[in-house]
Amino acid sequence: MSFQTCGPNEAMVVSGFCRSPPVMIAGGRVFVLPCVQQIERISLSTLTLNVKSEKVYTRHGVPISVTGIAQVKIQGQNKEMLAAACQMFLGKSEIEIGQIALETLEGHQRAIMAHMTVEEIYKDRKKFSEQVFKVASSDLINMGIGVVSYTLKDIHDDQGYLHSLGKSRTAQVQRDARIGEAEAKRDSGIKEAKAQQQKVSAQYVNEIEVAKAQRDYELKKAVYDTEVSTKKATSDLAYQLQVAKTKQQIEEEKMQVQVVERSQQIQVQEQEILRREKELEAKVKKPAEAERYRLEKLAEAERLKLIMEAEAEAESIRVKGEAEAFAIHAKAKAEAEQMTKKAEAFNEYKDAAMVDMVLSKLPEVAAEISQPFSKVKKITMVSSGNGEVGASKLSGEVLDIMIRLPETIEKLTGVSINQGSSRPSRMS
Repeated sequence: MSFQTCGPNEAMVVSGFCRSPPVMIAGGRVFVLPCVQQIERISLSTLTLNVKSEKVYTRHGVPISVTGIAQVKIQGQNKEMLAAACQMFLGKSEIEIGQIALETLEGHQRAIMAHMTVEEIYKDRKKFSEQVFKVASSDLINMGIGVVSYTLKDIHDDQGYLHSLGKSRTAQVQRDARIGEAEAKRDSGIKEAKAQQQKVSAQYVNEIEVAKAQRDYELKKAVYDTEVSTKKATSDLAYQLQVAKTKQQIEEEKMQVQVVERSQQIQVQEQEILRREKELEAKVKKPAEAERYRLEKLAEAERLKLIMEAEAEAESIRVKGEAEAFAIHAKAKAEAEQMTKKAEAFNEYKDAAMVDMVLSKLPEVAAEISQPFSKVKKITMVSSGNGEVGASKLSGEVLDIMIRLPETIEKLTGVSINQGSSRPSRMS
């Protein structure tokens, strides 16, 4: 791989492998792969051409010769013109390119000479140069060449036509000068005689005419002054009215601009609100709804699981409780019989003995009440949201049973543990 560069007055065309279409670089650098890629150069320098058209017959059949100076160059900055120039002139030297452009310019110069007269070309060189520049430029652009400038340098002929034009004009001027001088002298004598003759009468006539002229001048001046004042006043009023209308239009346009700007701001704000709502919905609402739905489903599943576990545990506890309750009932019956005997033995102590006996058995009763809970391995509790949950709930249940024992004992025995004996014992 080789690195190729070119100056601002030169262009490179790289073709071959991976270069379809070929790459054209005007004043730059490019990498070229040897053997598989080819690089060619084309000059972008300005060419000065001496355009000569010898003995061309003009519109009136007069042969003349014209020499023009043209500056042309290939336009490297225009990609389309550079591509056209590469197709036409790639591989040609500056001399060959200049010769092609010269022949084109000379052909257009001869064609324009044939459509103009010698007088037109000689007197209006600028027009001739502009026509040659315009026609030649449109043709050379198709070749990728731009005409920088064209100037008519020289016009001459071998027949002396241009010299005759000059001599004829000179003679005409001299003749007109002599005739004018003679006529001036003649007219001067005649006018002098007439002037002397008419001097006296003219003097009076002039004075009258001067007076009339002065009068007419004053009258017309007054009329003109009136018209000028009227027109000026009308113009001033029209100007002020137009200024007011213009200001009003400007204000209306400003209001319209403000309305449009405000409407656009509102639209932008509405779009921004919609965008933020969609962004929030995408980033917060939808994930939150999905998370809420997931948590609800998990909570529902957990609640069903806990209910099923609680029902199973409750059923287990109920079965065990009934068995233990039967055992306690049997034991309590035996102990009741024993207590009956003790009551007969302690009949003389009445309520005091009964209270002492009951109080001595309260710890055993509390132990019996809490004993089933100590054998349970797992308890699942479902809360409705009110009250305590957990160990405090279980201990509260036990305490609640213990609090109700005095009332139960009082109903069974007629002895109040809280206040002593409230009524005679039914056992006495």
